[in-house]
Amino acid sequence: MSYSLEQLSTDFLIIGGGVAGLRAAIELARNGEVIVVTKDAPLESSTEYAQGGVAVVLSDEDEIEIHFEDTIRAGDGLCIRKSVGTLVEEGPMRIRELIAWGAEFDQEGSKLAFTQEAAHSKRRILHAHGDSTGKEILRVLTDKVRQAGRTTKIDFAFTRDLIIDLEGRCIGAVVVRQKEEKVLVIMARAVLLATGGAGRLFERTTNPPVATGDGIAMSWRAGAELMDLEFVQFHPTALYRHGTPSFLLSEAMRGEGGMLRNIHGLRFMDRYHPARELAPRDVVTRAIHAELLATGADHVFLDMTHLSPDYVRKRFPRIYSTCMSYGIDITAAPVPVSPAAHYTMGGVRTDLWGATTVPGLFAAGEAACTGVHGANRLASNSLLEGLVFGERAGLGAARYAARRERPLPPKRLLRALERRTEDVFTASDIDYIRQSLRKIMWEQVGIVRDKKGITNALKKLKEWDRMIKNPPLDRAALELKNMIQASLLIARSALSREGSVGAHCRGDFPAKGKDWKKRIIMKK
Repeated sequence: MSYSLEQLSTDFLIIGGGVAGLRAAIELARNGEVIVVTKDAPLESSTEYAQGGVAVVLSDEDEIEIHFEDTIRAGDGLCIRKSVGTLVEEGPMRIRELIAWGAEFDQEGSKLAFTQEAAHSKRRILHAHGDSTGKEILRVLTDKVRQAGRTTKIDFAFTRDLIIDLEGRCIGAVVVRQKEEKVLVIMARAVLLATGGAGRLFERTTNPPVATGDGIAMSWRAGAELMDLEFVQFHPTALYRHGTPSFLLSEAMRGEGGMLRNIHGLRFMDRYHPARELAPRDVVTRAIHAELLATGADHVFLDMTHLSPDYVRKRFPRIYSTCMSYGIDITAAPVPVSPAAHYTMGGVRTDLWGATTVPGLFAAGEAACTGVHGANRLASNSLLEGLVFGERAGLGAARYAARRERPLPPKRLLRALERRTEDVFTASDIDYIRQSLRKIMWEQVGIVRDKKGITNALKKLKEWDRMIKNPPLDRAALELKNMIQASLLIARSALSREGSVGAHCRGDFPAKGKDWKKRIIMKK
């Protein structure tokens, strides 16, 4: 093994640096030393790209009970009610806290400005700098982590695996720093996963390159239970243009009056739902999918041209400038859009304090599954989830660690690392499998699925899984292993649910089915 081996010890190890990981770090720094590991640049996460805003009950016209019911309704009956109650009741405290720490949300005069989004009964979406809400929240949390001290950040470091002791407890992680040719064995009293989602398993996605399902795969290998993995949300409106990324066109654009038109210029959502463009995301996505099949087109249009150009530029500055860089003026012409994988409702099963089924392992944010989103996430509940359950997971991990000493690395692990063997793969091999996987997941385990397609996908995924047992110590290879295993788990969950609920749509089982309220739980 050419890589050098280094041992580190801390009180708390956080894997991931988005909203959930940073909010947990603030809590944990009050209770000990913290190491935050990110596999890319410090702020590269889905939080950075969150445009629409954060849903919270802070206006005089809104009520906690209404936000609760909107979330339950969007989740298509599969939300865990205690989780939803926790989210909407504690959400206002977390947002007021952010404001006290310096968050600058947009205002109308001296009051906070709220906007409307799909499936919300009230205008309750806070936004910052028009469409850069996630970026503003990351700025504030990063500053607060810095002020809190006791936190070390290790960036461009890939977490290969969690470390589980002989009693089944999580006591650390093996981390690879490829450029430095180092393997870090980081031991901790408690470990918190905040690795984000898995949108990059699909050919079209709004997610950043880091969202490859690492938390799903790592926690499964560690023996943790995973839940609701069949529920993958496909955002209805991502920019569609050959040779460009699937750039997200925020839900708020429809909330502010944007209209969907098919390739013939006809507005079509009234044929699918009484709320038209403001229907839940899963409904709008399937409506667009149906229009594409009916017209033979590869996109529809999001039309903002009837709105004031000055207002659109001011309200959506980031979206406007990005589209202009691709030669599209959203104030003057309808924008070509089509659905893209956006959010994983499922993940590592946790309780309300972030505890997984593996002692010592906690999770929060998109990597976790408390059941708060049910079968379909309500728009703009994700940033709120990261704040609420990031804080709670931090508290839960601190309570757990108070009863534990810092562990030592198992000698068997160190011996295994020193004599490990590696499969031989070229960069082109890895890239080919990666692109093939994303294409298969999009076509066979995408917006509308059926047994034949899922079975075909599973056959190929199993073949790749057999090939990649001991990947070399580089990010691309390790990431690919996680992508294969996370895809397998999602596909198996999708095959197990013989019915259509929320974002999970089976073409061969269009009805919910008699046992639709069951949870699909996966465990190694």
